[in-house]
Order: sequence, then C-alpha cells, then structure tokens
Amino acid sequence: MRHGPGAGGRRAGGRASGQGELIIGHEMFGQVLETGSTVEDVRKGDFGVFTVRRGCGKCAACEKGRSDMCLTGDYTERGIKGADGFQAEFVVDREAYFVKVPGKIAEIGVLTEPMSVAAKAIDEALRVQQARLNAFEDTDKWFRGKKALIAGIGPIGLMAAFALRLRGAEVVGMDIVDEDTLRPEVLRQIGGKYIDGRITETRDLDEVLGQIDFVFEAAGIAKLQIQLIDTLGMNAIYLATGIPAGSRPLTVNGAELMQQLVLKNQVLIGSVNAGIEHYKAAVAYLEASLEKWPDAIRQVITERIPASDFKRALEHHSKDEIKVVVEWA
Repeated sequence: MRHGPGAGGRRAGGRASGQGELIIGHEMFGQVLETGSTVEDVRKGDFGVFTVRRGCGKCAACEKGRSDMCLTGDYTERGIKGADGFQAEFVVDREAYFVKVPGKIAEIGVLTEPMSVAAKAIDEALRVQQARLNAFEDTDKWFRGKKALIAGIGPIGLMAAFALRLRGAEVVGMDIVDEDTLRPEVLRQIGGKYIDGRITETRDLDEVLGQIDFVFEAAGIAKLQIQLIDTLGMNAIYLATGIPAGSRPLTVNGAELMQQLVLKNQVLIGSVNAGIEHYKAAVAYLEASLEKWPDAIRQVITERIPASDFKRALEHHSKDEIKVVVEWA
C-alpha cells in the first residue's frame, strides 16, 4: 500500500522485536498499489486503512477477531507496542486487517482510526443499556434525545460528538480551550454545546446540565476521570477512553462515590482500541458526517504537512490545531 495521509502516534509503546527503535504511527490511510496472490477482496486502487492491533493468537477473543478484547495482553499494536507503525511511504500487512474506505470520503479517511475508538465505546454503551433497560425503554434508539457529555474535544472526542449527533443525542463538549477557537466552533456547527472546564467546575455539571445519560471521556486526566463520575444521572453509563499518565495520588470520597453508583444504577466501562466491525462502523459514521456536516468534518483536519517537513507537526502547534496529517504520497 502506498501510504497517503498518516498521523503520528498518541501513546508510548514498546520496540519491535529485535529492533533498536519503533516506527511510530498507528493512524493511517492509503491506497493499494499491489496485492498478493492469495488476496481475495482487495484490489489495486482501493482506498483504506489497516487496523492497529494484532491478536495474541492464543485466546478466544483474538481467535474470534476481537483482539481489542485480548485476554492475555500478549497482543502487538502497530506503532505502539511490539510492531512498527505506519509512518512510512509504503506499508504492508495482511488482508484480514484491511478496511476499505470509499473514495468519496478519501479526504477524511485518515480519521477512521480515531472514529473507530469512538464507535467501539458507543457500541459498548448501547449493548449494555440494551441488556439492562430493554424491558422499559426503546434501546434500539437509546441515544436519541439522551444527553451526552464529552470530556475532551480533541480528535477522538470530536469523532464521538459526530457519531452521537448522528444517533440523535444532545451533545455537550467540555474542554479547557477558549470559546472562539476551532474545536468549540466545530462542535457548535453540528449542534453541540461547549462548556469551558476552567469556568464551570466538573462537580457542578449535573446542576448546570441536569440528567446526564452518557459520559464519553477522552481527556486522559486521572483526576478529571474520577470527578466525571459525579456528573452521571440515573441509569447512566460512563465510557472512559483516555489513558492517564503519572503516579500522583488522588484523594477520593469512596463512600459517597460508591453510594451514587449503587443507588443510581450507574455503569463505568473502560474501552481501548477497536475491533474490525468498529472500523467499518467508523467508515459509515464518517460517510454520514461528510454528507450532513461537510464543512465541520473537514475542519477537523487542520493541517497537512509533507513528510519531508515532519518536525513541524511535532514542534509547532496553534490554538486551533485539531488533527495534523503527515502526507507521504
């Protein structure tokens, strides 16, 4: 595959076996140049992405194609853990890890991986709510009219906003950027509301917003992750996708926290990576987003930089930066 737009890694990872370094880049998009003799459904000229994680080959989850739920932890992830990433002009992989992206959305195809993270989290929430609330709610359309709080409206948080708005949710995004910057503006363009976390305290959000049915956490800040539990309403569900760093201790009112979780029937779930079906769902979300909000979804990619000038992507950041793409093609 000729590697077209590609994004750098967002998480630290281990080196590939036998190598002194790891090529970064777990988000990618490209066009197929050649296929092997055993490839059946992919053709030269197809656009698409490769998934990130490779299963351990030993557990039931990986054998069923759900390496995102690996039971052993012995998986590898391209550009993150034990396998080189996609930050190169050409990449090679197996057909099983390839997801086609229609040419008509090629301009935003590099958003497939971050959208897949949101797609998995939303799917997890829907499955859990269907299992426990189906007796008295129309859970096939559970998100419709529900209030969703997104903490952190970077690329993944914004992808969640697009997907949730497509599902009919009322979306509120929280971050610590100024009102007049691009991320809040994109959120408003798709019908979302922005709250500046420097002005409104997290503990006050439930009083300001009322019943919050769904929390999608994409900030990766441990203190905030714990504080967000307080915002949950009755029968609400919380999906955490951020991966916090550091080892600073936190003080938590454990009794009050657990009382709330029990008495309000709340659910907390951690979600990482995505399965192949979530990548396919991500493509569908992107296709629908480009049709409904073409200007907004295009604005998520704020800059395209040639690979020869890659340092600029790492060292220079503007207040309106969302997703910077390094182009090899």
